[in-house]
Amino acid sequence: MNLAGKNVLVTGGAGFIGSELVMQLIKENANVFVLDNFLSGSKENLKECEKDITLIEADIRDAKLADIFTKNDIEYVFNLAAMPYIPECYEKPAEFFAINAVGALNVMLACKKAGVERVMQYSTSEVYGSAQYVPMDESHPINPHSTYAVSKVAADRLCFTLYHEQQVPVIILRQFNVFGPRETHPYVIPEIISQLSKSNVLHLGNIEAKRDFTYVSDAARAAIELMKHKEAEGQVFNCGSGKSWSIKEIAEITGEIMDVKDLKIVVEKQRLRPLDVQILEASYFKLFRLTGWKPEVSFEEGLRKTVEWFNACGKRWPWEKG
Repeated sequence: MNLAGKNVLVTGGAGFIGSELVMQLIKENANVFVLDNFLSGSKENLKECEKDITLIEADIRDAKLADIFTKNDIEYVFNLAAMPYIPECYEKPAEFFAINAVGALNVMLACKKAGVERVMQYSTSEVYGSAQYVPMDESHPINPHSTYAVSKVAADRLCFTLYHEQQVPVIILRQFNVFGPRETHPYVIPEIISQLSKSNVLHLGNIEAKRDFTYVSDAARAAIELMKHKEAEGQVFNCGSGKSWSIKEIAEITGEIMDVKDLKIVVEKQRLRPLDVQILEASYFKLFRLTGWKPEVSFEEGLRKTVEWFNACGKRWPWEKG
């Protein structure tokens, strides 16, 4: 199947991955609706496509969410709405759980009530904790290391159970780290780029930690391809590049791209997480087997594209003050 002419809603569509997903759905000729409360997303992220979407300012915890879906005859839903930035969860654990878990429950029940054809719950590789083996497939043990990860585990299990108990047609996508233009939080790659635009000295936390990064256009494409397959309902799928990079390696590669001379890295204790994940590295074989998806943008090419976007935007990320 394809999504042309279908009414597709993206919660959190003004966010980093969400805005890329919205633009790709427009190219698929879908009728695109964006639902966002702009807690972390930005209308600026949707500026180039604002005439091609229907924007709904609302919260996924809204008791009348099903009415919004019904009123707009929504057929497919991508649920990306979440509090995603792990360092904030240490100070706001209740808010993370309310939005990421209880909010996801509200979305699923609204989809059932409104008769939505299919819904995708955006999960995260953080639910696995640090790798016990690599590459990490969907059968890898679950061992969340943060309140954020716990809230996403809860959402995963809710979705899985609702598929069986309530016949909610949900797909769970566990996305490994994503990077690229329009990032809305100071994750490690935008943080490295921002610091290196000002100095040759980098202040970082755990530089030995390794992560699997997917360029944002590839990540959004994976979600769209997966949504087209009914047989994906009730299942979990990983999305990642299949290769991991240490933070130290990322800093050095980015320094070369930005032509930084005499790069120095300072490890700061206050940047270390209370219980860190040491390595994440995806197996995306299950996703590939069903959809044929594989990453098209290499890590180095993605970094170059990201640096170019950063430079073109006045060397400033959306989360940085003017």
